[in-house]
Amino acid sequence: MEQTVEQKLKALWALQSIHTKIDKIRQVRGELPIEVADLEDEIAGLDTRIEKIRTDLDDLEDSIVKRKNMIKDAQAAIKKYEGQLNEVKNNREYDAISKEIEIQGLEIQVCEKRIREAEFEIKNKTEGYESTLKNVDYSKGELDVKKQELETITSETQKEEDALVEKADAATTHIEDRLLKVYDKLRGSFRNGLAVVSIERDSCSGCYNKIPPQLQSEIRQRKKIIICEHCGRIIVDEGIVFEEENG
Repeated sequence: MEQTVEQKLKALWALQSIHTKIDKIRQVRGELPIEVADLEDEIAGLDTRIEKIRTDLDDLEDSIVKRKNMIKDAQAAIKKYEGQLNEVKNNREYDAISKEIEIQGLEIQVCEKRIREAEFEIKNKTEGYESTLKNVDYSKGELDVKKQELETITSETQKEEDALVEKADAATTHIEDRLLKVYDKLRGSFRNGLAVVSIERDSCSGCYNKIPPQLQSEIRQRKKIIICEHCGRIIVDEGIVFEEENG
């Protein structure tokens, strides 16, 4: 059997009342869920940074070992070439071996320069690593505190919230899809989640603008669904509010 407009309005107000209670419970948690999520993201980012620095430090250490080995090889080559200088038979051979000794000497200088650069970078990265570790420890401490606060608040209200969510789900079955879509859209449009409001002191309790007497009369007749001409919310009369509150 199709619902009357009055039944539709009562169903909408009943759903709004449940959602308002849920919203109030969630408001008690405030920004805590967002703060917890932000801290978790921050810690994940810092952990990634720490891992990257570790990899960079390992690579730099490897490069130092590689350069030191190259220096040893160059020094061994110089020693070998210096021995060969005593056996040369002409100036051309002498010049060629001398050139090789010079090249190996330059190789040693380049390697020593690269080692100094790597050691300087290791020093800087190690400082950054230690600073990041401190930031992680601090953020983890903050996260533990926030999580404990959230857990305490949630444990006190979760049972009530779950019951209200279940009740809201049941209440939606009494509202036609078209109307429910309008309701959901309105709820999403306003920060306070109020899609259905009542007449209060001759005004819309959503935006507090005055409602003309003729329109108030039409709202109280419950013959059609009327929206506020200022904020677009669905308006119900005080009687529906009273009936809902007094069962």
